[in-house]
Amino acid sequence: MQNDTVFDQAEIIAFLADPSTYGGGVANVERIDTHASVVFLAGARAFKLKRAVRYPFLDYSTLELRRHYCEREVAINRRTAPALYEGVVPVVLGQDGRLALGGTGTAVDYLVTMQRFDDAGLFSHLAETGGLDVDLIVQAVDEVIALHSAAEVVQPGEPSGGGAAGLYPTIANNAAELTAYSDLFGADRVADYTAAVEVAFARATDLLDRRAATGFVRHCHGDLHLANICLFEGRPTLFDAIEFSEAFACIDTLYDFAFLLMDLDVRGLGPLANRAFNRYMARNSDGAASIAGVAALPLFMSVRAAIRAIVSALTAAKLDQCAAAAARDTARDYLSAARRYLEPSRPRLMAVGGASGTGKSAVALALAPDIGGSPGALVLRTDEIRKQLAGLRDTETLPPSAYTAEHHAAVYQEMQARAAASLAAGRSCILDAVHGRPAERLQARQVAERYGAAFTGVWLEASEERLFERVTSRQNDPSDAGAEVVRRQLAAGFGAIDWLRVDADQPLDRVVGAIRGAKS
Repeated sequence: MQNDTVFDQAEIIAFLADPSTYGGGVANVERIDTHASVVFLAGARAFKLKRAVRYPFLDYSTLELRRHYCEREVAINRRTAPALYEGVVPVVLGQDGRLALGGTGTAVDYLVTMQRFDDAGLFSHLAETGGLDVDLIVQAVDEVIALHSAAEVVQPGEPSGGGAAGLYPTIANNAAELTAYSDLFGADRVADYTAAVEVAFARATDLLDRRAATGFVRHCHGDLHLANICLFEGRPTLFDAIEFSEAFACIDTLYDFAFLLMDLDVRGLGPLANRAFNRYMARNSDGAASIAGVAALPLFMSVRAAIRAIVSALTAAKLDQCAAAAARDTARDYLSAARRYLEPSRPRLMAVGGASGTGKSAVALALAPDIGGSPGALVLRTDEIRKQLAGLRDTETLPPSAYTAEHHAAVYQEMQARAAASLAAGRSCILDAVHGRPAERLQARQVAERYGAAFTGVWLEASEERLFERVTSRQNDPSDAGAEVVRRQLAAGFGAIDWLRVDADQPLDRVVGAIRGAKS
């Protein structure tokens, strides 16, 4: 990609790279380069200079534009990181002809100033070093949910990248940019990808427009990959949201979230991508209506991967030979992922049943990453659905009146409706429920048959001692079932079981291995 550089910032960059610029206590300055900015890490603070460049998607080419977008960046990112973003400071040219940070003189550029955080707390670094775990991902997803819930809804007619008309320019631009890099990616691979993404987009247009019309297009983050999440003051913090384009930031919430899922997946962290996906859907779902949106997820993840392929190619052009070669390899990997996400796969419905305490939820979550296309299967848990229908948080306890036969039937009906929506959207799913009655087990199979999905029924069995041990040791869990509930379940019996029966007294990995072996 060519850019139109209209202001020489070499002197400013040299000034910002000099430790003496920042006064005493700064012995060295670290520099981070991207295609659109240069970040200088000096002491306890970071200073971000926007490059004087113009791209088809970004224009920082004038001093006034850079000032405007510095101020915009601070305002937008204070939604999620108010303590991290300090403000904007000008680089001024004094009467003595010397540059200074702030003070009197003529402003020649502007910087976003931030509190510095430990690079080891970047989620991208944690992913590379094995430090990224389920707890951190769950906390980060909760931050995303909070942002999306509070984000301003884009109204019809307002500039945005939502709906079919809003997303297509990105797809078209990706095609043009990938074609421009045919020497890097290979002309045949680029042509194959662009044809496939056009087909996927055509299938999704009505869905994209429905989501735009029903409030799913909001002012989101816009650049939600792992390098833009850090640990700051002890919690995952989203930063570096896009400020320069409504088309990139005012988008479908699931398209925003797809960037995080794609990044985890490409890094080989599929299980964490699946946990992120299921946390987002469980905590940010209004039932079958929002689940229908996952039909667009393969397209969203593919477009995100294509964007990263282009950005990696752009970045390679600004790096030394060794680093550039690595960036080009990364770009090719992203394009491979972009194409893989568009491969169709037959959805599967798996139902995991058994008495309370058999470990159904742990088994379901362990199996989900490997069922269906990335990021894996949607897990539908009756314990969570029951709390949602009652308007309670997962860990709040329901009164006994919420466990009548009528409420029980309503919960199973809702679970099956969500499963139907998932399968209709092409997404595999797992039903995590006791399924204690033959009719409930039959209904699960019938949902799969209705949508032409493969079906697997798994029945977990464990000793009474193990069941009681597990239900009484639960903490912060959506299930309200205790020892008395287990006793009632066992006394009532479960009828004839024609599902795959698995000994759940075994360690989790052996239970999961037995199911995978039988399923294959």
